Amino acid sequence: MKYMALIYDSARPEDDPVPGTPEFEAYMAPWIALNQRLHEDGVYVAGEALLPVETATSLRVRGGKTETMDGPFAETKEQLGGFYIIDCPDLDAALKYAAMIPVAETGTIELRPVMELPE
Repeated sequence: MKYMALIYDSARPEDDPVPGTPEFEAYMAPWIALNQRLHEDGVYVAGEALLPVETATSLRVRGGKTETMDGPFAETKEQLGGFYIIDCPDLDAALKYAAMIPVAETGTIELRPVMELPE
């Protein structure tokens, strides 16, 4: 079964290390190790980091009209920073991999089964 691990981080983007610095390399090391592990174990389906919430556009349709707004719809302390989709035999296996996501120590990982629809 496929699971999506939504990665919520409480860190402020302005506190993130700058790409190209030794601090950034140290920050990225556990992420690179996790990606390698997910690939080696054959559970990796997809994963990406997201740009900061300030770059978001929210959309809704009301009364047949499309409305767009800059930024997220809801203000929260934790911000969605990225995701993984992993293919695991069961929830216990998915939880094991989700616990390896570096942000799990400072933020929250929301793990949800992916609904498989007929084609």
